[in-house]
Amino acid sequence: MEQRPGAGARARYWFDTTLARGTSALVGWLVLVCLAVVVPASAALVWTSGHAPATLSGKVAAIWHLTGETMRLGGTTGSPARVALSVLLALVALVYVSTLVGLITTGLTERLIALRRGRSKLLERGHVVVLGWSEQVFTVVGELVAAGANQRRSAVAILADRDKTAMEESLQSKVGPTGRTRLICRSGPSADPAVLALTSPATADSVIVLPPDASRSDADVVKALLALRATGRGGDVTVPVVAAVRDSGYLLAARLAAGSRGVVLESDTVTARLIAQAARRPGLSLVHRDLLDFAGDEFYPAAHPSLAGREFGEALLSYGNASAVGLIRGGVPWLNPPARTVLEPDDQLLVIAADDDTAELADCAPLVDERSVAGPRPPDTRPERLLVLGWNRRAPLVLREWGRNAPPGSVADVVADEDEATVRAACDGGDSGDSGGDGGDWTCVALRGDTTRPETLAGLDLGSYDSVIVLGQEPRAGEPPEEPDTRTLVTLLVLRHLEQRTGRELPVVTELTDDGNRPLAPLGPGADVIISGKLIGLLMAQISQNHHLAAVFDELFSAGGTQLHLRSAADYVVTGHETSFATVVAAARDRGECAIGYRSRAEARRAPGYGLRLNPPKADRRRWSEGDEVVVVAGEGRRGAVRSGGLPLPRRTPRG
Repeated sequence: MEQRPGAGARARYWFDTTLARGTSALVGWLVLVCLAVVVPASAALVWTSGHAPATLSGKVAAIWHLTGETMRLGGTTGSPARVALSVLLALVALVYVSTLVGLITTGLTERLIALRRGRSKLLERGHVVVLGWSEQVFTVVGELVAAGANQRRSAVAILADRDKTAMEESLQSKVGPTGRTRLICRSGPSADPAVLALTSPATADSVIVLPPDASRSDADVVKALLALRATGRGGDVTVPVVAAVRDSGYLLAARLAAGSRGVVLESDTVTARLIAQAARRPGLSLVHRDLLDFAGDEFYPAAHPSLAGREFGEALLSYGNASAVGLIRGGVPWLNPPARTVLEPDDQLLVIAADDDTAELADCAPLVDERSVAGPRPPDTRPERLLVLGWNRRAPLVLREWGRNAPPGSVADVVADEDEATVRAACDGGDSGDSGGDGGDWTCVALRGDTTRPETLAGLDLGSYDSVIVLGQEPRAGEPPEEPDTRTLVTLLVLRHLEQRTGRELPVVTELTDDGNRPLAPLGPGADVIISGKLIGLLMAQISQNHHLAAVFDELFSAGGTQLHLRSAADYVVTGHETSFATVVAAARDRGECAIGYRSRAEARRAPGYGLRLNPPKADRRRWSEGDEVVVVAGEGRRGAVRSGGLPLPRRTPRG
């Protein structure tokens, strides 16, 4: 037999039922509870007071007066009509005050929620706007903070379709203290012109549109650029823009949307070229990283009218604490011009210096020791052997870029868990129809295998390879998601084990996605690690601060033309002797190159510089050894070869 609920349960049920009737029931219960407390307490105060009325009616009136004062009901005594009017006025006043407090509280709450959501408009000028949220945001913001360290006040506005508080917390944990630079986060889709207008892009110094984490979302970059056009005057982008896309299919659309003042990077192409360059000359990634961040020396324009009429070759030895690498003529940078080029009055020199105002003139020609200049040596045309472990969408680009400068007879072995026909098609130029990687006389061998398994790599003759490239594998459709760098780290671990068994340490170029995994990579000190997202972020931050650098980096990272190189110090100076860096600069000048630094073999494994020294003073003297290398800005790796190829940035030809 079912047990009947007790009196307490029935009372609670009745109470809950009355509360469910709405606001009137809530108000009624509130009044009853207050009266149940206030009336007995008022009666106790009246009865225990030494000045209480003598009569019962007087005491009741005193209780009513005290209750009315406590509950703000007036407390007027007299006829019933008079008491009712007093209560009515008190209730009206109470409703008015309560409503006013409620309206103020609601307004403040809505305003705080709006601020928390990041939907208020910025009233800034000269700030930098960052649109989107991807792996590059922390690098870009961190570099902008470093660039604004010597400014009185600077601001960076970040607009992304994420929670404002979450963005602020992530930036605070990853970027750290921002000094004088204020970070302002706004929440909303960057492709909405109304939301984009909250960041005041028309008054900004520049706008950076970050590439998405997935290549299929490159359309979002184009939409953000179109929204930027919609917020500009006359339907055009009126502010300098730096954007990046991963898929080359969106490159033209993004450049058209960015307008004449926009620079659009093809991030996969740039990354592939940096990987290929580092594979041919180990340690080159350290040079790229040093020049791209704001922590060390960067490219700056320097105006010194006193050098007008002199030759560029003389200007190379006219700075004691800066390294000239080119000139800016008619607003167009010109890297490594011929030494006989005469400087015009309106020319600016392009120098590598610690800051934009630190390049000082100094005659360094007397520091050159002609006796220490080395004679010419025949170029090394020995065929190279490259081992590529892994496969992703950038692998075909890496192979073709490596093959452009590979000496005849070179071989690239590709070991990947990928269909061999796909690898062969990529090596043969794919849809472009080129043979052997853009016409180069080299061979590609496709080998099917899992690079994370020791038996796969154990079957290779690792000691016969000149360099190794380890690429991260992208997730495939239907497979469970995996942290992108996991397979890369496992491959490196197996490779390191086999190196120890063979007794030879190979030059390895590793591509990672997350910069946080760099300390986990089992690599030797100073190894070449390409963090694709970080490099693109550094590049975008540099161009956003100086748009002249777009053409400079275009040339440095292009498939042909002037590039950065690490070359043996024995090509420039007599090894085993002490001489100044000015002597190295003079020797490089005689070879049609600009020397900007060196890498010491003895310190190649010592952090944090790993032997690399960019822009050393010309007066610095050191004993050069056979293993030392000189960093130069020069033509392609195979001297005398002149090639052309597609560029990730719009190329402009210097005049004059």
